Amino acid sequence: MKYQPERIPIDDALKRGRAFHELMEGRRSVRMFSDEQVPRECIEIAVATANTAPSGAHQQPWTFCATNDPEIKHEIRLAAEKEERENYEGGRLPPAWREALAPIGTNSDKSYLDVVSWIVVVFAQKSTPMPDGSLRKNYYVSESVGIACGLFIASLHSQGLATLTHTPNPMGFLNEIFDRPSTERPYILFPIGYPAKDCVVPDLTRKSVDDVLLEFKRK
Repeated sequence: MKYQPERIPIDDALKRGRAFHELMEGRRSVRMFSDEQVPRECIEIAVATANTAPSGAHQQPWTFCATNDPEIKHEIRLAAEKEERENYEGGRLPPAWREALAPIGTNSDKSYLDVVSWIVVVFAQKSTPMPDGSLRKNYYVSESVGIACGLFIASLHSQGLATLTHTPNPMGFLNEIFDRPSTERPYILFPIGYPAKDCVVPDLTRKSVDDVLLEFKRK
């Protein structure tokens, strides 16, 4: 099929780009959520946006599992805190990792998982079952799912929602809770909701474009 995206005049293109950057510059990871309910359609829109991501061989190796069920959310909290206590209090985190986390102030308390409106867990499909019972190997899975998650986050933020990329380690308990096969591995757990009225976040700064963009030319 032919593909010819809309050609945007450069002034308008730059305006759009700057507006999108300004929008995303306001995004922060949140650990203090309101219990206000988020409509399911917001989650659907974010997943539909994530589903536009490029993927290796167009295999789209991702599964989005969503729940707003209080019992399931509490089960996730208990299992996540169990693993995180091993990490933070049990000494499973190496000293260098603890030092890196210190400015953020994280700990094993994941009580926000009970409060937040939705939890969405993204699973990476290492392989996909085929109709004949065989397994098709998927390629560039981590890269593909990572891009999809980035679009998912951007869509949530554009809707005025907050989230957090939570990766309790290990995360195998999520396969059991969501009844996912061994061919899938939990990739990221996203608590999703509106920030609490008293929400605070670490006072962090991002690297400048000059710090991360290198331009090369051949003479």
